Amino acid sequence: MAVLVTGGAGYIGSHMVLELCDAGEKVIVLDNLSTGFDWAIDARANLVKGNAGDVDLVLNVIKEHDIKEVIHFAGSIVVPESVVNPLKYYENNTCVTRNLIEAAVKGKVKHFIFSSTAAVYGMVGLEPVSEDKPLNPASPYGRSKLMSEMMLADTSAAHPITYGALRYFNVAGADSKGRIGQSTPQATHLIKVATQTALGQRDHIDVFGSDYDTPDGTCVRDYIHISDLINAHVLLLNYLRKGGQNKILNCGYGQGYSVNQVINMVKQVCAIDFDVRHVERRDGDPASVVAQSKKLKELLNWQPQNDDLEKMVRSAYAWEKHLMMRNR
Repeated sequence: MAVLVTGGAGYIGSHMVLELCDAGEKVIVLDNLSTGFDWAIDARANLVKGNAGDVDLVLNVIKEHDIKEVIHFAGSIVVPESVVNPLKYYENNTCVTRNLIEAAVKGKVKHFIFSSTAAVYGMVGLEPVSEDKPLNPASPYGRSKLMSEMMLADTSAAHPITYGALRYFNVAGADSKGRIGQSTPQATHLIKVATQTALGQRDHIDVFGSDYDTPDGTCVRDYIHISDLINAHVLLLNYLRKGGQNKILNCGYGQGYSVNQVINMVKQVCAIDFDVRHVERRDGDPASVVAQSKKLKELLNWQPQNDDLEKMVRSAYAWEKHLMMRNR
């Protein structure tokens, strides 16, 4: 038996692959390498280059490797881009997921874990948001993910497949042993962009909006270390394997930091000042999104080990310096 990880050459997927391989699991990665990197995939895993939405390809992979579980990361993730190019997001997220689910059902996959997002909540206030809050995504990205959650619920009701979905907040940091990290040069993650700016790879960083209804006027987000996020996936997988029922869970720390606070922390950690420019708001950006993750902690006994903004920035900065050396 093996676990299929779609998007396993990307930022979050490659960390998942690493964790599964460390645990002795047999791992098959399916990735078209449009945004991921083959060198980011742990050597103990097997790569199949292709599209997660190709039903015939996925079904062949499931049968050839006796896949019983799918962990689905493949997709597009940039909120402002989804506003400008919504059909790309409905194709890469909703349509691909629909076809992947079809292949999973035909291949008699038992468990399906889905990479969802806090963007399904839309414009919420400063208080932490729980899973039972109304869902009102403010962008095609959020809607594309919510549609996927709905498809999983309907499919599980009709077929013998159980699923778990984790609604991510803002993922940051890198593997504690320095083996992998966020490697996409033009990634839009704030901490990634700020560390690149500190290292001179960008000449400035833009802050999109400074007039939000937040303590300092900039957007507030809940940042979660990649290692704690991956641990939540492992716990969820084990829960489903033991007969657990379908679950949708928030995955964040319950602590929000503003854009200004994050940038100041990067400056402090790197001991480097850099040019910060305040520009207009971006479409689809809520003022604040912070997780209420009580269910995750109670159900799976999730105990985060890296709930520290400085720690997240330090690991991201170390990885960025590693990438600079690697690419010389």
